[in-house]
Amino acid sequence: MGSCKEEEEPKWLWVNGPIIVGAGPSGLAVSVCLKENGVPSLILERSDCIASLWQHKTYDRLKLHLPKQFCQLPLFDFPENFPKYPTKHQFISYLEEYAKHFSITPKFKQSVKVAEFDEVCGFWRVQTEDFQYLSKWLIVATGENAEAVIPEIPGIDKFKGRLMHTSVYKTGTEFINQRVLVIGCGNSGMEVSLDLCRHNAFPHMVVRNSVHILPREMLGISTFSIAMALLKWMPLRIVDKFLLLVANLTLGSTDKLGLRRPKTGPLELKNATGKTPVLDVGALSQIRTGKIQIMPGVKEITKLGAKFLDGKEEEFDSIILATGYKSNVPSWFKNSDFFTEQGMPKTPFPNGWKGENGLYTVGFTRRGILGTANDAKNIARDISEQWRELKSFCKNFCTRRNLSDSQGICF
Repeated sequence: MGSCKEEEEPKWLWVNGPIIVGAGPSGLAVSVCLKENGVPSLILERSDCIASLWQHKTYDRLKLHLPKQFCQLPLFDFPENFPKYPTKHQFISYLEEYAKHFSITPKFKQSVKVAEFDEVCGFWRVQTEDFQYLSKWLIVATGENAEAVIPEIPGIDKFKGRLMHTSVYKTGTEFINQRVLVIGCGNSGMEVSLDLCRHNAFPHMVVRNSVHILPREMLGISTFSIAMALLKWMPLRIVDKFLLLVANLTLGSTDKLGLRRPKTGPLELKNATGKTPVLDVGALSQIRTGKIQIMPGVKEITKLGAKFLDGKEEEFDSIILATGYKSNVPSWFKNSDFFTEQGMPKTPFPNGWKGENGLYTVGFTRRGILGTANDAKNIARDISEQWRELKSFCKNFCTRRNLSDSQGICF
C-alpha cells in the first residue's frame, strides 16, 4: 500500500466529509441524513443518473411490492396522490424529487476501481478513472443488488435463441407467441412470467428449490403490514405460522402446483438467508390454469432449448434468467475483512452498518428500504458526533495560531 509521502497521483481530491459510493436509494438517504446533521458528503456514482438499477435494469410492469409508507426515505414522504403500491416510474420520480428537494448532487460516471484505507495517512483512498479521492470516512452504499447473477449452467453458450437476464427484460411485447423458459421463481420470475402471459407468450418457469408464496394482501390489508404489526406482540415463528395459515386458506396448497414450501417459515427464512417470500400479484392463477408451466431444475441448455432433471427435453425460442442480483463490493473494496466473499457485512443486522477506521455501510440489511432508513440515521448520528468534535478541535487550533478558515485549515 502506498503512503502519503510517496509521489502524489494526478488529480487527487480531498473530500471535506464522507465519500459515499452509490447514488441509489441508500446513498441518497444517508447523504440527506448527513446533511440534516450539518455534515457535507460526496456521492460517487458509476452510472449517469441516480437509482440506475431502477432506471435501467427493471421491467416496465414493476411496482413496489410493499405499501408506500414502508418504502419512504428519511425526512420525505411519498406524494399523497400516489397509489398504495407505486409504479416503477413513480418511485423513480420520487427519488429524483428527493434528491432535488435536498439539493443532493452526486458525481456521475465515477466508477470506483479501488477503495482502501491507507494506514500511513489515516484516510480512505477511493480511486476512479478520473480522480483519487481522500476522506476520513467511507460509506459503501452500493447495496445487495449491484450486479446481475448469471448462473453457470452447462451448455448455456450453445443456445441459439435469445438469452437475457431480467435486468435487460422490459416487456412481453418482444415475445409474442414465443415459448419462453424463465429460470427462477422469485418475485421477478413470477412477474416476468405473468407479463409474458399477458402478451400471448408461453412461459415455462423453472422451480428448482422450495419457495414461499404469500398473498400480497390479507383481508384487504398488506401482508407486510400485518406481519410488522404482529411482530410487535408475538414471536417470529408464531407470526410465520399465522401467515402460512392465512396463505393456505386464501391461496390453497401450492405444493400441488409444483411449488413446495420450505420447512422454515417465510420471515425466519428471510432473516436467515435474505430469501424474500414471493408476494403473489396474479401469477398463481395463471399457474393453476396452465398458462404458466412449472418446470423442474435445468440439467443442461441445448442449442434449441433445455434438458431438465426429470429427463425431459423441451425447445424454447427464448430463455430469461430471473436469477437475481448480488453485491459487487469484492471487486473494488480492498484490504479489509469487513465483508464476506459475497460482499455482505460479516456482522449481522442490526450492527452491520459500522466498521473500523471510519467505514460504514448502508443498504445491506436484507430488509429493504426500512433497513436502509435505519442504517442511514445511525450513520448520520455517528459521523455527526465525530464531525462536531473535529470542528471544535479545528476551531481551537485556528484560534491559538491566529488562523482563519479561509486558509483551509478548519472544516
